Amino acid sequence: MDKKDFGQFCDIIDTLLGDNGCPWDKAQTHESLAPHFRNEAQELVDAIESNDSENLCEELGDILLHVVIMAKIAERDGLFSLNDVIDGISQKMIRRHPHVFGDVKGIDMNNVLAQWEEIKQAEKGKNAKNAK
Repeated sequence: MDKKDFGQFCDIIDTLLGDNGCPWDKAQTHESLAPHFRNEAQELVDAIESNDSENLCEELGDILLHVVIMAKIAERDGLFSLNDVIDGISQKMIRRHPHVFGDVKGIDMNNVLAQWEEIKQAEKGKNAKNAK
């Protein structure tokens, strides 16, 4: 069996959710998948704690499956797309790492963590104001 890349994986999920796809997958919602996601997250933590790299790889795949399928469900429902998820987390990583992507260079670990929390709190404050 040939190795698959991310684009091919997304195509597989599209097929599962498509008109001729899997009835079980097509019936899923964010709510119905939440307990499965929680279980997979716990299995990932268990693999990390047991230092089981083979299982870690498998459990990361299961988490990736849930992220992609939930994003595809959101896209189907007109909420957002997988690309929106990727763009959102990319923008967040750039914003929260000005010591890497911005003009703040050469800070130590303690300052990085403090800066991360400051940025995170500022974002939460901005989001709370926008929600009002």
